[in-house]
Amino acid sequence: MIYLKTPEEIERMRGASTLVSQVLGEVAKWVRPGESTRRIDQIAREFILDNGGKPACLGYHGFPGTLCVEVNDTVVHGFPSGYELRDGDIVGFDTVVEKDGFMGDSCYTFAVGEISPEKMALCRTTKEALYEGIRACRVGGRIGDIANAVQTYCERRNYSLVREMTGHGIGRSMHEEPEVPNYGRRGIGPVIRNGMCICIEPMVNMGSRNVVIARNGWECMTRDHKPSAHYEHTIAIRNDEVEILTTFDYIEASLGERFI
Repeated sequence: MIYLKTPEEIERMRGASTLVSQVLGEVAKWVRPGESTRRIDQIAREFILDNGGKPACLGYHGFPGTLCVEVNDTVVHGFPSGYELRDGDIVGFDTVVEKDGFMGDSCYTFAVGEISPEKMALCRTTKEALYEGIRACRVGGRIGDIANAVQTYCERRNYSLVREMTGHGIGRSMHEEPEVPNYGRRGIGPVIRNGMCICIEPMVNMGSRNVVIARNGWECMTRDHKPSAHYEHTIAIRNDEVEILTTFDYIEASLGERFI
C-alpha cells in the first residue's frame, strides 16, 4: 500500500531530509586520501546525534554502520571499515536519518583526490540521470516514466543500470511502497499522486549491469569490478509539483571547486 502524506507530514520529512543533507555536507569535509571509512562513519553518526536525529541505518536488520559505503566497484550497502581512501577512488556515502518520526534519505558519490576522466564522466552522468528522473516525475504519470528516463539517459551514454536494487517510497519507514526502478517502460507502474514521497537513486555501472552479493549478505559489487556510481534525493509530490526535500548544497559548500 502506498501511504500518501499530508502537507504537515511532508514538512516533518523536510526536517529529516535537511539533516541528512547536512550530514553528507559534513562527510564531504573528510573525503580525502588516508581517511578511513570507519572514521568517516563515526563522524556522521556523531553529527546526526548532536543535531537531534537518529542514524536509521545503524542496526537496521543488523547493518553495522551509519553510512553505507560504496568504494569503486561497490554498488550499495558496503560496510564502514579500516579501509583508507586512496587518491583516484570514488566513494559513495548513502545514509538515512530519522527525525521527528520521519525519514530522510540521500546518497552522493565523491571523488577522492584526482580521479580519472572515465570515473568523472560516470559520476556526472549518474548525477545528471537523477535529475532526469526527477523531471520525469509528474502528477498523473507513472513510476515507469521515471525509470525509463533514467535508463534512457544512461544507456545512450553506454552505461548500464543495476536492476536488483531500486529506489523506494519513504516516510515513517525507511522503505515503503512503491519501488522506483532505474529501468523500465514509460506508462507502467503506480500512478504518481499528490502526497507521494519517494527516493530516486540511479545506481550506474561503467561496465556490465551484473552484480554479486558478498558473503555477509549485504555488500553488492559489480561482477566485472568496474566502477559504479550512486546519487539519491528524497522527493515529495505536493500541489501538483515535485519538491526535492534533500539537497546537495551543503556538499557543494564543503567542497567548493572540487564539487562534481
